Amino acid sequence: MSCTIIVGGFFGDEGKGKVVAHVAYHDQPTIISRGGVGPNAGHTVKMGDKEYGVRMVPSGFAYPDARLCIGTGVLVDPRVFMHEVELLGVRDRIFIDYRCSIIEEDHIRRDKSSEHLAKTIGSTGSGCGPANADRVLRVARQARELPELADYLMDVPAELNGALDRGENVLLEGTQGFGISLYYGTYPFVTSKDTSASQIASDNGVGPTRIDDVIVVFKAYPTRVGEGPFSTEMSRETSDRLGIREFGTVTHRQRRIGEWDGTMARYSAMVNGCTMAAITGIDRVDPDCFGVTEYSKLSKKAKDFLAQAESDIGSPVSLISTGPDVSQIIDLRDEL
Repeated sequence: MSCTIIVGGFFGDEGKGKVVAHVAYHDQPTIISRGGVGPNAGHTVKMGDKEYGVRMVPSGFAYPDARLCIGTGVLVDPRVFMHEVELLGVRDRIFIDYRCSIIEEDHIRRDKSSEHLAKTIGSTGSGCGPANADRVLRVARQARELPELADYLMDVPAELNGALDRGENVLLEGTQGFGISLYYGTYPFVTSKDTSASQIASDNGVGPTRIDDVIVVFKAYPTRVGEGPFSTEMSRETSDRLGIREFGTVTHRQRRIGEWDGTMARYSAMVNGCTMAAITGIDRVDPDCFGVTEYSKLSKKAKDFLAQAESDIGSPVSLISTGPDVSQIIDLRDEL
């Protein structure tokens, strides 16, 4: 039995989708369940010549032998959900907890029309903030109230804990990043709930004593979309010179680029209870490392960077991404 949580260590966009897909293929969980806020976060999964951007379905969909769940704490936009179910062909293996709150068209309208959310905070406009506010006020509708979702309803915590009781592997997938946690992030430039590993466990109804590993994903060059402090941010000219240009999966806004932040990485690892780290974008540190799948073949520059990152984080770096494809990764977990 193993229950692993994967979360983002910086401001989101760390490459969690790719890490989740790899871990799923390696660990072969029977259930992959998503925590987090809702469809305001997008995960990109690249497999060969196909690239998918998902906002509701767990990015672990890439592993075909797992059931996919959306945990109790997640907000569900039925329109986004149904679109992704059809697009990905996962109708027979995706489930929603019946207590999930629903994002209505009015929530999206309120999100986009709010000067504070849209302009000051830089909201994605997906309706999550207003929907979570209604949830707290106890006026939000739940998934069990929508006929179009009836075929997908499940008691997700019961399924997850039952799988663990049977000795099966379970993977819990977080969204966004530590830096925009409602509690621990750069308030008020944050999302509408906590994003730490404890929250992802709670979103899925899995108690803390049942968690075996927490993988925190860090990006060699952190990025941030929208407003808010970014202490290691570099100029657009510098990032262009490094050949780093990225755009958000949901908003398509150009991401701000920063240098590695060891202080934030250590604090994030502490609060998340990190047992091992994943580093993505090592090919940005040294382009010669692109696509490498063996640690011994990494350059000295890359290895020096990883040694410093491991020292900063305070936990072993066990997964190293060397490119966007699911296959472009070094997995050292079996050597730990």
